[in-house]
Amino acid sequence: MEAVNPYYAIPIKIKKIIPETPTITTFVLDGKPFDFLAGQFAEVTVPGVGEAPFTPSSSPYADILEFTIMKVGRVTSELFRLKEGDTIGVRGPFGKPYPLKEFKGKEVFIVGGGVGFAPLRSLFLALLHDIKDYKKIYIRYGARTPQDIAYKYQIPEWQKVNGVDMLFTVDVGDDTWKGRVGVVTVILDEIPVDVADAPTVVCGPPIMMKFVTQRLVEAGFTHKNIYLSMESNMSCGIGKCNHCRVGKFYVCKDGPVLTWDDVKHIEEPFV
Repeated sequence: MEAVNPYYAIPIKIKKIIPETPTITTFVLDGKPFDFLAGQFAEVTVPGVGEAPFTPSSSPYADILEFTIMKVGRVTSELFRLKEGDTIGVRGPFGKPYPLKEFKGKEVFIVGGGVGFAPLRSLFLALLHDIKDYKKIYIRYGARTPQDIAYKYQIPEWQKVNGVDMLFTVDVGDDTWKGRVGVVTVILDEIPVDVADAPTVVCGPPIMMKFVTQRLVEAGFTHKNIYLSMESNMSCGIGKCNHCRVGKFYVCKDGPVLTWDDVKHIEEPFV
């Protein structure tokens, strides 16, 4: 089913609610009202409250639609009050996806932080669907604490997949944490890919994306191969409100996937 009117939110029930962390929850919807590609986003409406843009966290190939959302504002706070069986609205998809055809035959290097793991999960699942098309998939992810890592129940299975290399770090560890401690750039000291050819994808809080991009540029990644998810300032989703403009780009229409080559000449693109 497709919305003829881009302003029309398709009503759909929440099938399942999965708490991921103390502040992040996955909402599994009862069906898939539209098809999308990894990197595209949708507007999620809480009736009587408002709407906000989110990238699906489910696979584009799945028969369901999922959103993994952090509780940070008015709309998300009301969304977190809803229960399984309640109805929300969705409209989309919007924006441009990752150019996966250009990734084929290459190593893919993915760096995420915080709730940025949500849209990256959709990308990762899309890559897994055709994993033989890629040399290897690398995931480098940082969270504030071990409790703030999303999808903990799925990570062990992902780590068993041949052709997948995952490494995690946390800002602050605890007695249960046996991995690296520090911001995500500490696990970028060694980058085991051909930086001249490998596409790399970055998604997370703006400050994280800024310093990760600096590290990737220093490492020698080709600027047009550094793909950034620049979605933090989106609002209407269809280029009408001017809220998401970055330089000459309307992120909701020209992105949210933009390359470093696109935005490197813009003063403070990570705002």
